[in-house]
Amino acid sequence: MLPRAGIVALLALSLMACSANNRPFELKNLAKSDMDLITDIHIVEIRHAIRDLALKLYKRNPRELAKAPEMTVSDRLDSFMTVQRPEGGYTELGGLDGVEALYLAFSEEFEGDRVFALMVGITGMISASYNNQLEFYLLDDIDQQKLYNSARNLETVAWMLNTRKDTNDELMLLSNGIALDGTPNYSYERVLAKMIVIQDMMAKMVSDSTNRHINQVVHGVASMTFFPI
Repeated sequence: MLPRAGIVALLALSLMACSANNRPFELKNLAKSDMDLITDIHIVEIRHAIRDLALKLYKRNPRELAKAPEMTVSDRLDSFMTVQRPEGGYTELGGLDGVEALYLAFSEEFEGDRVFALMVGITGMISASYNNQLEFYLLDDIDQQKLYNSARNLETVAWMLNTRKDTNDELMLLSNGIALDGTPNYSYERVLAKMIVIQDMMAKMVSDSTNRHINQVVHGVASMTFFPI
């Protein structure tokens, strides 16, 4: 079995190879370091994964979208798949955004769209870990601790999706499960695992390139707490 560092290196090479094959050279890239280009690729990859997760959750939990009359999945995606976050947070979520919205998604008192709250939380958190930027240039800085913390928070999200239940002992949000034919479906877990790997990979590469230490804390997902970003 490959050590973690080897897996990270292979994934980084794979992502860079995909980029080289699919992205033409642009003049603006002259103002980017190799690390900036790698960061840009990871941002694209994690945004694809986030979108995939949102679509899967709404497909599995249509009752959540129904809580917002006349709202469509496309409307929802437009509202949270952006780095231009609303000042003062999302009105529908009581002014919350980022990590705080993650708590709301699994709150017994919350009666709104839990998928929306969860995805606002995830997108706000991930966006903050990249300084609310979609591209990086030579003078831009990035914090390895924010990237690391976001990966740990995603682990907590994955655990809560599988365990958090309401007063009727039903899962608050449906995700992984068993199909009618008995086939297990772990696709939600795989998407979250991909997102965790991307954030951990970025945290490790930033730490190595800047010689800055990552504070690797012991964090039990069952604690139901999230790290600040």
